[in-house]
Amino acid sequence: MNKLNLIKNDQGLKPYEEIILQRHLNTLKKETELTGSTQNLSDFASGYLYFGLHKTDEGWVIREWAPNATGIWLIGDFNEWKKSDGWAFSSPGKGIWELKLPPQAIKHGDLFKLLITWPKGQGERLPAWIRRVVQDPQTMIFSAQAWAPDAPYQWKVPNFNVKSTTPIIYEAHIGMATEERRVGTIREFIDNTLPRIIGGGYNTIQLMAVQEHPYYGSFGYHVSNFFAASSRFGTPDELKELIDTAHQHGIAVIMDLVHSHAVKNELEGLNCFDGTTYQYFHSGARRNHPAWDSLCFNYSKNEVLHFLLSNCKFWLDEYHFDGFRFDGITSMLYLDHGLSKHFTSYEQYFDKNQDEDAITYLMLANRLIHSIRPDAITIAEEVSGMPGTASPFDDGGFGFDFRLAMGTPDYWIKIIKELPDEKWDVGELFYELSRKRHDEKTVGYAESHDQALVGDKTLVFRLMDKEIYFHMNKAQPNLVVDRAIALHKIIRLMTIATTGNGYLNFMGNEFGHPEWIDFPREGNNWSYQYARRQWSLVDNKELKYHYLSDFDKAMLHLIKEHNTLEHPEIYMIHENKPAQIIAFKRNDLLFVFNLNPKNSYHDYIIEIDPGKYSIVLNTDSKEYGGNGLVDEKMTYYTNHPDNHLMVNNRLIIYIPSRTGLVFKRTPSKSVYDL
Repeated sequence: MNKLNLIKNDQGLKPYEEIILQRHLNTLKKETELTGSTQNLSDFASGYLYFGLHKTDEGWVIREWAPNATGIWLIGDFNEWKKSDGWAFSSPGKGIWELKLPPQAIKHGDLFKLLITWPKGQGERLPAWIRRVVQDPQTMIFSAQAWAPDAPYQWKVPNFNVKSTTPIIYEAHIGMATEERRVGTIREFIDNTLPRIIGGGYNTIQLMAVQEHPYYGSFGYHVSNFFAASSRFGTPDELKELIDTAHQHGIAVIMDLVHSHAVKNELEGLNCFDGTTYQYFHSGARRNHPAWDSLCFNYSKNEVLHFLLSNCKFWLDEYHFDGFRFDGITSMLYLDHGLSKHFTSYEQYFDKNQDEDAITYLMLANRLIHSIRPDAITIAEEVSGMPGTASPFDDGGFGFDFRLAMGTPDYWIKIIKELPDEKWDVGELFYELSRKRHDEKTVGYAESHDQALVGDKTLVFRLMDKEIYFHMNKAQPNLVVDRAIALHKIIRLMTIATTGNGYLNFMGNEFGHPEWIDFPREGNNWSYQYARRQWSLVDNKELKYHYLSDFDKAMLHLIKEHNTLEHPEIYMIHENKPAQIIAFKRNDLLFVFNLNPKNSYHDYIIEIDPGKYSIVLNTDSKEYGGNGLVDEKMTYYTNHPDNHLMVNNRLIIYIPSRTGLVFKRTPSKSVYDL
């Protein structure tokens, strides 16, 4: 390990070099402890091949880890849910329990549970390593289900490789992808939503709520069964088909992986699995998450590391996922979960408030994932700005490929809420959007699902408010809606143009989906009204929604065509705060924005490299709901005035108010080359 690379890139970390080095030594030491002299990390993380229910050539075998148990029995459809000797587990030691059964004992689709006894108590539990859990629609009770179809799924693309190093991510939730007031299915997602993603130009899908969760309204973040794909959306084979179909179109699929906490439920989850509170989780004050009403894993226990690392490998191996967006990293990093803290100094990242065991786990997880799939994508949802989160392990980092630029949507919301349009500072805006650690890759976004949840507002709803209900028909002009459509496009274009190395959009926000997200719950009378996507709005060409969707497609096409995100260097070339005009270069594209709400500028001069420039994207195009004030077919030639104060050539353009223009430059050495 070159221990100095992280610090060479940022001398501000020099005082903490010893801590940074120790974290990596801890990880290497723990890896050796886990693997011994005969295994590698991938071998160690294969617990799902041993634990859980498996159909073998000899019959069935089921194993679980329950060190406090005094007995375990299998109960289910096959024995009338009654405890009997023939269904009792034996324990070979080390807290492991095992039951072997003949082939006819269990059939595909049978429902079952574990009856576990412990000192002074007993309870029914779902196996911790179970791969299939279903809920009875009448009783609402969850049961494990034997899943062993006669013909396993046959992959059409068995060895997909992630082709793009710059993910353009479509964040999606299968259940709310339908327009109907119910839970959508995987089959519907394949048939109806996937073609939209493909046509939209996205190269990566981020699936939410994959791991089984008892409460639909948790958005999938209160996980109960870590190895089970949620059955409310469909079958394991259907999920595999979804991923396989995406792969056939060259699209990578990653999943939200929740290893930061777990649901408190005992009957469905890991809580008190063997009668103890501390089997998988911390005991005492660290057990309960104070903000999430959930339980916190104890990352110091090797058995917990075995469970979670095996979970990482399982989703890669069994379902061919192409990586993970790790949820809640900030909560894992800090003993106080980073709650209500503003991280303003480096000292706060190294002040002994860090959960070093959790940091070791995250480093091990990234080492494991990339040893199995070097092309896999790992993204950290981390808001504190912990240095090195998305730096290579060998450089002194955690090993994530990307971190989410979580400050960007907060900044957009802040200026929309607090400042009138004429007070938007283009210099500050550029600084906030483009500042990032140069040794870490980032995924930028204007809004994700977080900004759409009930109690908050999507950007389009902040910009339009009630006008969205009355003036989205093309026959009904409205200044509020016009402003919103213009800014919605500008915000997205500025965000993707300044982001580090990736971009994300939440399902439906590309066309300005109205209102908010609110899952069925007692407080809304169990309504699905806001837990769906109204695709008919964007499909109706008499409405204005398709303008935003059409612009999104054009924007992504342009960014991919010019490999913009593969060139992280961004050069500010012009800033005019009074006029609210800014221009910057990235690779071969010139981005010019006029954020002034009133003033358009004729014969506006920008000092620029010599060449000829053509417009390749215009937010004000009528095609995207604009006024069409710019001649997009015009070619602009730079000239060098007889003025010794101007170093570069000058580009003279017309830039309307609230407009973003993207120019492609064809370079030249002199005016005669034009």
